[in-house]
Amino acid sequence: MDDDGRYRDNRSDFIRGAKDIAKVAKKQVGKKMGRGVDKMADEYTRRSYKRFEEEDDDDDYAGVPVGEDGGGRGYYRNDSRANDDDAHSDSTEGHDEDDEIYEGEYQGIPRGDSGKADGAAVHAHAQVQAQHFRDLSAYEGERRKDQEELAQQYESILQECGHGKFQWTLYFVLGLALMADGVEIFVVGFVLPSAEKDMCLSEPNKGMLGLIVYLGMMVGAFVWGGLADRIGRRQTLLISLSINSVFAFFSSFVQGYSSFLFCRLASGVGIGGSIPIVFSYYSEFLAQEKRGEHLSWLCMFWMIGGIYASAMAWAIIPHYGWSFQMGSAYQFHSWRVFVLVCAFPSVAAISALTTMPESPRFYLENGKHDEAWMILKQVHDTNMRAKGYPERVFSVTTIKTVKQMDELVNLGDGAAWHEKWRIKLTSLFHQVWSNFQTVFSPEYRRTTYMMMAVWFSMSFSYYGLTVWFPDMIKYLQKQEYASRTKVFVKEKVEHVTFNFTLENQVHRQGEYFNDKFMNLKMRSMVFEDSLFEECYFEDITSSNTFFKNCTFIATLFYNTDLFKYRLVNSRLINSTFLHNKEGCLLSDVSDENNAYMVYFVSFLGTLAVLPGNIVSALLMDKIGRLRMLAGSSVISCVSCFFLSFGNSESAMIALLCLFGGISIASWNALDVLTVELYPSDKRTTAFGFLNALCKLAAVLGISIFTSFVGITKAVPILFASGALAAGSFLALKLPETRGQVLQ
Repeated sequence: MDDDGRYRDNRSDFIRGAKDIAKVAKKQVGKKMGRGVDKMADEYTRRSYKRFEEEDDDDDYAGVPVGEDGGGRGYYRNDSRANDDDAHSDSTEGHDEDDEIYEGEYQGIPRGDSGKADGAAVHAHAQVQAQHFRDLSAYEGERRKDQEELAQQYESILQECGHGKFQWTLYFVLGLALMADGVEIFVVGFVLPSAEKDMCLSEPNKGMLGLIVYLGMMVGAFVWGGLADRIGRRQTLLISLSINSVFAFFSSFVQGYSSFLFCRLASGVGIGGSIPIVFSYYSEFLAQEKRGEHLSWLCMFWMIGGIYASAMAWAIIPHYGWSFQMGSAYQFHSWRVFVLVCAFPSVAAISALTTMPESPRFYLENGKHDEAWMILKQVHDTNMRAKGYPERVFSVTTIKTVKQMDELVNLGDGAAWHEKWRIKLTSLFHQVWSNFQTVFSPEYRRTTYMMMAVWFSMSFSYYGLTVWFPDMIKYLQKQEYASRTKVFVKEKVEHVTFNFTLENQVHRQGEYFNDKFMNLKMRSMVFEDSLFEECYFEDITSSNTFFKNCTFIATLFYNTDLFKYRLVNSRLINSTFLHNKEGCLLSDVSDENNAYMVYFVSFLGTLAVLPGNIVSALLMDKIGRLRMLAGSSVISCVSCFFLSFGNSESAMIALLCLFGGISIASWNALDVLTVELYPSDKRTTAFGFLNALCKLAAVLGISIFTSFVGITKAVPILFASGALAAGSFLALKLPETRGQVLQ
């Protein structure tokens, strides 16, 4: 074999060997050094390959065959380093004689006096390069030390910047994003009674529409939370809110159930990033003594979002005149106007957020010193000018930044744009996933599992009960309505015109001859074993109306919605249906009074959290996060037992307000605790994951609790109280973060 062929073969052997050693190093070292090992191994292999490529293209070798110079040194570069007895290659510098790699081996050329040069060269060089993996532990140690120093210095800088105009401006901007999240929770529940008429929704379809928002928010919380730790809080929040706004707008106009379902799912995915990013973003502008209080004040915007949604539904949806249609294919009713109006907070948040800077803490964690310094100077100068001290100068000149690992992937200038984007997205995915895995590393594993249990128990009980309350109120309304049902037996009616509303009546074994039912509404009407002869039905609008075991003789139905499926086991003799109305079979009784009651109950339930918000904000930094969380959970647990006394509509509304007002303090404490337990480079990732788990628990709680409506109260009470008791117990096992600097 010629020398060039030997060089190529040994170069290939080296690359294969380097990859094998890298794999072994990943397994052996990875247990201690975590996520950085994979990156180091891949980077080492890539650079080694690049080095051989450069050497392959180098034509300046002084090719002296092995043994011709009498020294048996093989090939060497024709420069002064070849004759320097003390010279070493870059890879072997600092090693003793036994470990030193022969320079010919470094170039991929075998030693002339060795029959096993190929394997020896690969093995020896790989041993040297394994030192890079051992150095990773030192790198991780330096990074942790940098983060600790940065945390202390950053707290001092925030103290110098003060709390003032800048933080309050950011408070209202991020409050709009949190308000949009609060609105999203209520939208579908408010529009369902009207949307089911337009879309002919069955009970399973209505149930799926109610849960799809939570599923979307679950996905969005996890995705946007992970991205915010990699590409920035502000940029990720802008993207997520934009997705929410666009699909909320589209959902106002789409006509079909499937399209509406998809738009609400996508809208939920967008708004899912709001809570994890907003709290993390705002906390990184707050000094230690202000953090708990002002994060609790921020929670009030979620309440404001619920109040906004209730008020808009109250003002818009019952006004059926606010609608238009183009033929029978396109209809735009008042509930669609409400959906459109509910997108305004998200749009306003996007507009306001464009004027705010990125979190300086995020920049410092990613080695961007100058950008972070400029933002902190802006915070300082804004606050000082507002306080009347414009002459005060920002004294900080240098800020500690965290040591970075080179994650650059160079594709060259010739790579196609789609290939570059594919590699970038793949790299970003691996970075996000790797960061998520560190949340379960030994350092944070216990904290994460405890927080998962607390988040799950809180969400399961809170969302399960808050949806169960309105359903129970609705059930009690139905019972009260049914108690007022009038029953008529064996009545005979002849030559009578009915042109008024017939409601909540049962007619058994009646006989109707030559009667006219014209321009009227039938609500909860039931005719059983009755005879209709030569009767005339015109322009009838009905709901929950049925004819059971009835006989119709020579009867005409004109422009009615009394479709044949409303005639249960009935006979039609010489009877005709003409120009039937288009519509859906609705099983529920719905009128304006019931609609107003739904909005009013939601309004009261949301407003009831105001006292809890105020108390938690004032006491959060005084009694601590854990006492607030555990204490509120215990009181909420006790309040659950009062549910057994809720036998009337007014009692259930009062209990709803009581539970909401108490439990909100737990949520505020849990949000603050989550922000403070995780370091800045993992904060939104951990918060997003826990918030996604929260939405999953909400879906389970809603599904389980509502299945017992009208059956028993005992099971929901036991589930809710048990979950809250477990959550309060586990909360006390978490570390207290009051008075600590932000990691």
